[in-house]
Amino acid sequence: MTATVSAAAGGIAGDGPARRKEPVRSVRMPDRTLLTMGVEEEFLLVDRGSRAPAGRAPQVIAATRGILGGQVQQEFYTTQVETCTRPTSDSAELRAELARLRAIVSRASADACCLLVASGTPVLPPEQPLEVTHDPRYQRMAARYAHVLGDRRQVVCGCHVHIGMPDRARALALSSHMRPWLPVLQSLAANSPFNRGTDSGYASWRWVEHALWPTVGPAPVLDEARYERTVETLLRTGRLMDRRMIYWFARPSEHVPTLEIRVADVNSDLDVPVLLAVLVRGLATVLCRDVEAGLQPTPVGSRALHTAHRLAALHGLAGDGLDLRSGLRVPAWDLVGALVERAAPGLEGAGDMPMTVTLLDRLRANGGGADRQRRTHRRLRSLHAVVDALAESTAAG
Repeated sequence: MTATVSAAAGGIAGDGPARRKEPVRSVRMPDRTLLTMGVEEEFLLVDRGSRAPAGRAPQVIAATRGILGGQVQQEFYTTQVETCTRPTSDSAELRAELARLRAIVSRASADACCLLVASGTPVLPPEQPLEVTHDPRYQRMAARYAHVLGDRRQVVCGCHVHIGMPDRARALALSSHMRPWLPVLQSLAANSPFNRGTDSGYASWRWVEHALWPTVGPAPVLDEARYERTVETLLRTGRLMDRRMIYWFARPSEHVPTLEIRVADVNSDLDVPVLLAVLVRGLATVLCRDVEAGLQPTPVGSRALHTAHRLAALHGLAGDGLDLRSGLRVPAWDLVGALVERAAPGLEGAGDMPMTVTLLDRLRANGGGADRQRRTHRRLRSLHAVVDALAESTAAG
């Protein structure tokens, strides 16, 4: 590994002092042993003239449905479009499919006089309250959670990574082992610095807005029986409307056999979702061995974990994060190095380590998504230019 991904002294939770560090393996595992991965990306549609959010998703989805089928979907607001890759164990195939989905939806957006933009929050505010998608479930959510929606002028867009799991019990066990590492993945993808036309001061303002919804946050440590009891309680007490509203940062999917990681902002740079997917898959590969060996997840205090997520949202990669083992603040890049070291056997086994090193070096050189948005704004003194740069990068995937 290069200096970019070297681990910091002290590391991060997950490699406690009583645990033997597993050596890096350079032999690639047969493809049949690799975990599958998939990516969901939520995009904004913005008007080509005003660059403000535009509710034309029905038109864009209708224009692409014949080609993409269920791989293009509606979201909560009509200014959002979601794409979903098919599960794959091959990172090159994943990248090619992400690029294809973006290209098709970008062309359809242009035909609807829109730009397709990958940003965790809109750079410019909507010109009028956003329209909720005409779907019975979304309409019920809008009525029940009106206090969360406020004036309906904020929308958030995430990137979710799915890792194939054989059953819910193992997905929950993996979720518990993943908890200490999710703030690091969050920092890599921070890409929402602007809030309604002003700089929020955060690298990921999406994290702030999304946390207004019930259950958004770190997943509790649960086995399958406790998971079912917890969900039943949330439904019975009315905190949640249905099971699909379990918004923990790591959750067993309700519609596909996967563990879904939900900490990332959507990014216009295609390198970022690819990097996230291979890192999550590499880390999951290593942690699944701990699960199979019957090892318990490393205990992490809820307050410390919340602080780690807040620092990741505040700084992204351009500041300190929290080392959950030592309790000390350290540069975010040191925590990235620790994550790569922990995930190295999985990355090496899948043949993804060279690409990971390359993409991390590129990300360090160019800055994270929030850094690039701010840099464009400083250089051109125009929020319209920020939107245009995002749209160009999104379409160029």
